[in-house]
Amino acid sequence: MRKIKIDASIFLIVIIVLLLAGGIVAAVFTLRSDPVEEALSGDRVINVLFVIENNGKPIGSYVLMYYAATKRAAIFDIPGELGLIIRRINRVDRIDRVYDPQKINEYISEVNSLLSIDIGFYVVITADNLGKIVDLLEGVDVFIPVQFRIEDPDRNVLLPSGLNRLDGDKALHYFRYENPDDERELTVSRRQRFFISFLKRLGEMNEALKNPAATQVYQSLINTNMSRRTRISLFDEFADIDTERTGIQAVGGNWRNVSDQTLLLPYYDGSLIKEIVRQTLGSLTNPIEGSLRERVFTVDVLNGTTVNGLAGRTAELLRGFGYDVISTGNADNNNYEKTIIYDRSGYHDVAQVFADIIRCRNVRSEAPQVEGIDVEFTMFNSEYRSDFTLIIGRDFNGRYVIGN
Repeated sequence: MRKIKIDASIFLIVIIVLLLAGGIVAAVFTLRSDPVEEALSGDRVINVLFVIENNGKPIGSYVLMYYAATKRAAIFDIPGELGLIIRRINRVDRIDRVYDPQKINEYISEVNSLLSIDIGFYVVITADNLGKIVDLLEGVDVFIPVQFRIEDPDRNVLLPSGLNRLDGDKALHYFRYENPDDERELTVSRRQRFFISFLKRLGEMNEALKNPAATQVYQSLINTNMSRRTRISLFDEFADIDTERTGIQAVGGNWRNVSDQTLLLPYYDGSLIKEIVRQTLGSLTNPIEGSLRERVFTVDVLNGTTVNGLAGRTAELLRGFGYDVISTGNADNNNYEKTIIYDRSGYHDVAQVFADIIRCRNVRSEAPQVEGIDVEFTMFNSEYRSDFTLIIGRDFNGRYVIGN
């Protein structure tokens, strides 16, 4: 019996030693590994969710997608009023209904499902702390297109048009301010402009934020799943982003009354935004060199059918994919059987990508003419200025061309 007890004791000691050794190895590996470095070495797009919250709810929610190999980024704005089938409660409700500062992963899960991506990192900033961070960054430069007045009970601020250096207090009021008389799009656009400027400033000041004292203050003002080392690595990368060419795409949809509240229901039950994200990711990872990489292609959309408003709705669809729709209107007649795309871009592959959005196979190449504009285009009131002219025919169902 005694021999058995001794053998069991030795066996137990060996197990404890092995567990301790394994724990030490795991701890050392954790300290040495950096999730950002792993993502970069794996040639993957890095997805980061930024949330600016007020009273426990997001007033700005942005997904930044970044691909280091091309130094390109894209940003998607997630409206709080976006209506989805919330899996946790099994009903249609606002996406921000699931937001809980203590359970951020539930919100991230809904955003992941909406965009069909995997968000690896998040940064949550309360509105009050936003002002403190801006002061830590020594201000943020924001371009204000028209004179902007902030009228709050506690203060009245007038910001002139042009480039303004906002301190923390002004930045907080600028981002948080809501005027019930303003259109929703104005508030959304203003917050997007600020976020882009804020992101740019974080990149510019990343070296200063590496100072231990500044780091300690900054880390205390954010809620994130990134360690100090990971955050520094990530923002070293973000410093290379050309924010002047990085637009923000808002998730679009139709406004509907659901259960006594007005919700923004994503187009085509959410399939459209997923397709836009897929194309955006393809654009980020496409190693195109030169000026073509940064070019925004322009489109004229002309309605060749009797369906009212079809050109406008199609233009909104194309803007979601990042195209600059410079005009909409009616074609020379409303009896087009087939949808036609006239390509003046000079890039066959680019034209094919554009055509694939609506599954159009009727693409006609038109080389630019220095002298004399083709009479056919003058009939459509197009000034030969766009890369593509889309003429909608009766084979277009509002989303795709059918029966090619």
